[in-house]
Amino acid sequence: MHLTSRKYIFISIAMTNSDPPLLNHYGAIFSSHSPQLDVTKNRLVIEECQLPLIDLSGLSNHDETVRRACVAAICGASSEWGFFQVLNHGISPQLVEKMRSEQVKLFKIPFERKASCGLLNNSYRWGSPRSTCPKQFSWSEAFHIPLTKVSDEACYGEFISLRAVMIEFAAAMSKLAGFLGSVLTANLGHGKEVIKNLCDEGTCFLRLNHYAACPISPEILGLVRHIDSDFLTILCQDQVGGLQLMKDSKWVTVKPNRDALIVNIGDLFQAWSNGVYKSVEHKVVTNAKMERYSIAYFLCPSYDSSIGSFKEPSIYRKFTFREYRDQVQEDVRKTGYKVGLPRFLVSGRGDLITGNME
Repeated sequence: MHLTSRKYIFISIAMTNSDPPLLNHYGAIFSSHSPQLDVTKNRLVIEECQLPLIDLSGLSNHDETVRRACVAAICGASSEWGFFQVLNHGISPQLVEKMRSEQVKLFKIPFERKASCGLLNNSYRWGSPRSTCPKQFSWSEAFHIPLTKVSDEACYGEFISLRAVMIEFAAAMSKLAGFLGSVLTANLGHGKEVIKNLCDEGTCFLRLNHYAACPISPEILGLVRHIDSDFLTILCQDQVGGLQLMKDSKWVTVKPNRDALIVNIGDLFQAWSNGVYKSVEHKVVTNAKMERYSIAYFLCPSYDSSIGSFKEPSIYRKFTFREYRDQVQEDVRKTGYKVGLPRFLVSGRGDLITGNME
């Protein structure tokens, strides 16, 4: 039997019990997508990488040599990898555990309630509503809440205990993001307050992610390949794993570290640093038997903030964060994908950077 036909039969059988209805949505896309799926594309990952691991206690060391080495490690990883891990980051294991426990309780409620009861600023999302083919579909669900709403009692309904933990966790992640942002900007010759002055609670977000076990195929992605539309992202994940990033033109799997948080550079820092720091394409793969939870913090500027290179000649033309977001949303609407910074390249300067897309 043809691979596509076998898979569709399996999806049809499995569709009877799905919460959220990821199988239903994926099955509808699959049945209307006539070409055979590329079953090899997401199976080519053969390496597991250990991201650069940086102990942030070095930044407060009395020895200037140790402090400078820590800064060099952060900035070097941001340039070479676009990703790194941090230890001694100031967020206690106890707080992480409390946040994870509340997150699990939240996602365990029935889909109908999550989708309709207005929880967390009515920010619940699942699957990929705009996807037109299986490779654009994300097998996951999430709440995506702006910092300005984290303390709003009206957002939590019966989940009263979640509010206190969210407030504490968001404040800790915000402090860490601002601190790391100031280190990266200072390395470019800017004052440490630049990031703080640019960023806005109304555009910074916490995203609570749940990746359900996927019984169909490892080729289905939990989160489709993308680049982040911010200055930087901080990720707190469990031990299931699934994060993959593009390194040296191939996908590599990130090995989870129980004690570390993952930091990655976004498009805005790549533009602002004139390509010194790299915004790297990444994705999340599914697991056939285990569900995965993560929390991401996105450090973003106000919508009217102007993003321009710290030196000339600039690779990218100046743009506002609003202009960037509008372009990203338009691209996703039309193509199903983020295009990102290539839309803002100065004519003739594209040969100076390495593209993020395959």
